[in-house]
Amino acid sequence: MRAIRAASAALLSAIAVVSVAPLALADDGNHDITSFGFSVTPATIAPGGTVTLTSEGCEVPSVTVTSTVFETVTLNEGRPGTATVDVDAKAGSQVEITFDCKGERGTTRLTIAGDTGGNTGHDTGTGTHTGATKGVKAGYGTAAAGTDPAGLGATEVVTGVLLIAGALGAAVVLTRRRADGRA
Repeated sequence: MRAIRAASAALLSAIAVVSVAPLALADDGNHDITSFGFSVTPATIAPGGTVTLTSEGCEVPSVTVTSTVFETVTLNEGRPGTATVDVDAKAGSQVEITFDCKGERGTTRLTIAGDTGGNTGHDTGTGTHTGATKGVKAGYGTAAAGTDPAGLGATEVVTGVLLIAGALGAAVVLTRRRADGRA
């Protein structure tokens, strides 16, 4: 009976891995996690205010930063840059800020603060909004080398499924041997 349960568990696990694999391989082009880190400071800014843009870990000399509320900014060799938010930016809105490192894009949001009486619209705002943090370049070699920015490929997923299925199969065999007293 244990062998049947173990075999059922192995089959259900394999089905779960195979059914989720296409989702893991899907690439919608809008990654929250990038191979480089970036941030916008402050996270909330009044129209006409200045934000500081930073990026780290991009292996090309420059990162391009774009938004609908300021001119395109180029960050050179890891140095931070600044951008002035348009004075006519809609108060209370959230705008997307896009960081582009050699075609890999990461996005974060900037909140446009409302005018709270007596405010000139040029304050520096509050907080820091960090987009994605740079991941550790260790372990899986091809992702660190930049050959596969989307993550694991089909070959790696299939290999993982086969290894899991093999381990579960070995567990079933050992469980059956113990049940028969042949440990």
